[in-house]
Amino acid sequence: MAEDTVGNTRLHVGDIIVITVYFLFVLFVGLWSSRRNRGSAGGYFLAGRNMNWIPIGASLYASNIGSLHFVGMAGSAAASGIAVGNYELNAIFVLLLLGYVFLPVYIASGVFTMPEYLRRRFGRERISVSLAVLALLVYIFTKISADLYAGVIFIQQSLRWDMYGSLILLLGIAALFTITGGLTAVIWTDFIQTIIMLSGAFVLMIISFMAVGGFEAMVEQYPLAIANSTLVSNYTMNTTCGRPRDDFLDLMRDPVKGDIPWPGLVGVVINSIWYWCSDQVIVQRTLAAKNYDHAKAGTILCRFIKSFGLFFLIFPGMIARILYTESVACADPDVCMEVCGSRSSCANVAYPLLVINLLPAGARGLMLAVMLSALMTSLTSIFNSSSTIFAMDIWTKIRRKASELEIMIVGRVFVLFLVVVSIVWIPVLQASQGSDLYVYIQEVSSFLQPPICAIFLLGIFWPRLNEKGAFFSLIIGMVAGLVRFIIQYSYVIPECGGAPDPTPSIVKDFHYLYFSCFLFLLTVTSAIVISVLTKPIDKRCLHRLTWATRHSKEKCLDINRWHKEELESPEVDKVQEDGDLKVSDTDDVFLEGDSEAPVELTHFSHMKDLANHLMHSHGDSNTKSVNNDEENASGKKIDSVHPDDKAPVTEKSVSATPEESKDETVIKDTLPFHKKMFNWVCGIDEDSKAALSSHTVIQNDMISIKETLKWKWGTNLASIFLIGTALFYYIYFW
Repeated sequence: MAEDTVGNTRLHVGDIIVITVYFLFVLFVGLWSSRRNRGSAGGYFLAGRNMNWIPIGASLYASNIGSLHFVGMAGSAAASGIAVGNYELNAIFVLLLLGYVFLPVYIASGVFTMPEYLRRRFGRERISVSLAVLALLVYIFTKISADLYAGVIFIQQSLRWDMYGSLILLLGIAALFTITGGLTAVIWTDFIQTIIMLSGAFVLMIISFMAVGGFEAMVEQYPLAIANSTLVSNYTMNTTCGRPRDDFLDLMRDPVKGDIPWPGLVGVVINSIWYWCSDQVIVQRTLAAKNYDHAKAGTILCRFIKSFGLFFLIFPGMIARILYTESVACADPDVCMEVCGSRSSCANVAYPLLVINLLPAGARGLMLAVMLSALMTSLTSIFNSSSTIFAMDIWTKIRRKASELEIMIVGRVFVLFLVVVSIVWIPVLQASQGSDLYVYIQEVSSFLQPPICAIFLLGIFWPRLNEKGAFFSLIIGMVAGLVRFIIQYSYVIPECGGAPDPTPSIVKDFHYLYFSCFLFLLTVTSAIVISVLTKPIDKRCLHRLTWATRHSKEKCLDINRWHKEELESPEVDKVQEDGDLKVSDTDDVFLEGDSEAPVELTHFSHMKDLANHLMHSHGDSNTKSVNNDEENASGKKIDSVHPDDKAPVTEKSVSATPEESKDETVIKDTLPFHKKMFNWVCGIDEDSKAALSSHTVIQNDMISIKETLKWKWGTNLASIFLIGTALFYYIYFW
């Protein structure tokens, strides 16, 4: 193959052509699919809420399965067997919670982001802002850094390109997808790339099993896959370094000696609930669905694809150890340094070696496109969701009267900021030990995610949880997790067979999954105690914000206004025997549309207010601000009603007249070329009236959680089948 390769790479001309065509096609699809939804906050951040269940499910999977999984999870499987597959199987159950429990509440509440849900649920801003900042830090220094490190490993092994040049190119394309397209582009590119990822992974799985001789041959040969240098060093030093685990084929491992102990699977569930049910990157995809039926069906599709994780990721990683034992299974620090640039282990190169050595020319380029797709989808997902959190939950607190133009620009500029920080962070990644990248991510998750999981679970299922209980218990949990994190990573773990591990026993012997359970219980206990000792939230503030009130048709009392009245007139609110707050007939209840309420609890109030500003900024002096009671062209009021009732609002009632549309067209045509390009990049060249109409329709129609009978039965039967599939795996590989 050497004479046919291009330059110093391992790629054939056909591989280069495949990669080039792939990127051009995906970029075209992303920009084309987002052309109608780029001019509004709803279109950019939530894809106009009109996505079908198939791209939703594909985007969920692509957002989860990045280069980290192909490199990190396959590497963990090469090092220790199938136990890491618990994370794939666990997702089948946790996605059930997302589709059946969390989504109905999120959709009924009509939120953009998870911090926004917390703000509406608890009031004030310290919880939502603190979680938003924390989420951004996690994205930058954990998710993005891990994906980049995994991408570096694959690029170095397969392409021999300059690392910085390759990463800058990848980050630039990922940022371009997000900046110019918004969530619609992200979801549709996710859909295309999911097909490529699954196709490539399926082909490589078949070739890998054929190369090793089948499943039974893999089981027989894996325990014997020990590098020669490891055999020599083990003979002289009497250690188990570099040897496969005896329980390599067990999903349920020893509670004390297991690397993933079976009681610790509770900790896996806790971490997964945060990731699948309250992480902005994931939940944002489901909120982009056209209705609840499609959102839930999207989670079903993702669960179905996840059920193949053992075959697409785990078993190929184990096969790579068998086929390339001297490289993947190395334990001698000098040998490992020569193979992969790490002195601790080279298990992470397992999947890249399969791609390089097993696939023919052309197919190798396709699989490289798969790996680049994995990196791209993960980065674009994080970029888009991070810009959403920053623009909608942080910037709007700094600039409360920010226009839609300003918010759209800030969101896009923040993507560029993420790109810069990510590139600057690369040297830190190079200096770190990457022996088991996937386990590192799970450790960090166990230190940071359980408190957030506890707050979301209690917030949805326990109406008695108040703002003080949620905030202070969150702080307690986060401090405990950060203390463990700092202590654990303050010590350098010695090479295998070297000096004893200096990490304190209380940290070293306290498995990170057990610590996750402890942290979760600590947060829950603190939240319950503090909430019981403090005043409860008025139940009128919880309509459609908890599981018990998700179907409520009552108008929701603005919780921030209620908090304010609590401080100003405490004598008005008296606690009854049943714990409810007594409100007299003369008390003012600030509901949707109350002009005096400082924070309206209307569905998509962000979009409504910003659309008003945008309309006035275009010089339409005759256009009135949009409230919940609007007047249409005939002068009749349009009442805001609950989505489960028949909403009288139509696009026609708020659309622009032909004369207004003509004026807008004239204004657009007279703009200079550089301003037109600026508007196109920033997504502000769409008709503001059409965007406003879309906002109003979304406000009334897209927050219903009613299900059609056909969809309900279909998703329920599919869920039962997938649960049975997961249980079969656990029984077979017990």
